[in-house]
Amino acid sequence: MQTIKMNLDDKGRLAAIAKALSVDARIEILRQLRHRELNVNEIAEILGIPPSSAAAHVKVLEEAGIIRTNLQPGIRGSMKMCRVVLDHVYVELDTTGNLERQEEVVRMPIGAYVDCRAHPTCGMAGARGPIGREDDPGSFYLPERLEAKLLWVGHGHLEYRFPAQRLEGKGVESLEVSMELCSEDHEYNLDHPSDITLWVNGFEAGTWTCPGDLGGRRGLLNPEWWPDKNTQYGILKTWKLTVNGCFVDGEQGSDRKISDFGLEGGDYITVRIGVKEEAVHKGGFNLFGDCFGDHAQNIVMKIGYAAS
Repeated sequence: MQTIKMNLDDKGRLAAIAKALSVDARIEILRQLRHRELNVNEIAEILGIPPSSAAAHVKVLEEAGIIRTNLQPGIRGSMKMCRVVLDHVYVELDTTGNLERQEEVVRMPIGAYVDCRAHPTCGMAGARGPIGREDDPGSFYLPERLEAKLLWVGHGHLEYRFPAQRLEGKGVESLEVSMELCSEDHEYNLDHPSDITLWVNGFEAGTWTCPGDLGGRRGLLNPEWWPDKNTQYGILKTWKLTVNGCFVDGEQGSDRKISDFGLEGGDYITVRIGVKEEAVHKGGFNLFGDCFGDHAQNIVMKIGYAAS
């Protein structure tokens, strides 16, 4: 089971969950699924509605990430089994942003890196299947890497370039970089810590120690072909550069100020994610795209600057 915490900045997910819980029939479906799995026909029979209506309700609940479905053999063809995967939803009626300032958001596909060093265990997966050969660093240079939705590196780094032309003269006050991550071990290993570091323009912005290579339940977004024995989901982490220092999910990771990163004046901002050679926990990393893991996003950069 999973717990989701949101605030008023999470507009898309708030709207999806609100829509899913806005109909009595869908709430009753969740009540019925709370302690057991049911197929769509069983749900229709319990609620006294047509199977087509039950299937439509199930689709809305699945799109919100509250339930998960999978196809299993039935008496006449296959049947769609449904189960609840969300345990708690917390909504803070607050916002982490300053409504008086302007913000620019750039979303970067995880396969659009411009530099890499990937050592086994390593590999890539797309929505439809593996990309290249597993544990072959050469696969990370394939053109097909742009379709990657999950990347894993036992040792090394990935580097991206974000556009910077529009920052000139705007008085950048903050820069956030968020992504879903976990450690990397063969298959999954909940006790496998890794010290994952983010660099911006070559300067260290902070290190987060991930507790393990996460699995044991399916990621909410994982395609059906992805094996249960593999890594399933990560943790959404946010590095934030401010005038007061650098923070990882609100905890200070560096004393370096945003003005020290040289964000203005260049054509791009480099973002590198990796594990340092001298790290205490050299556990690699998994990087999740928008159709793997629990969060429907790639790498997201938010740049905040004072209103003009």
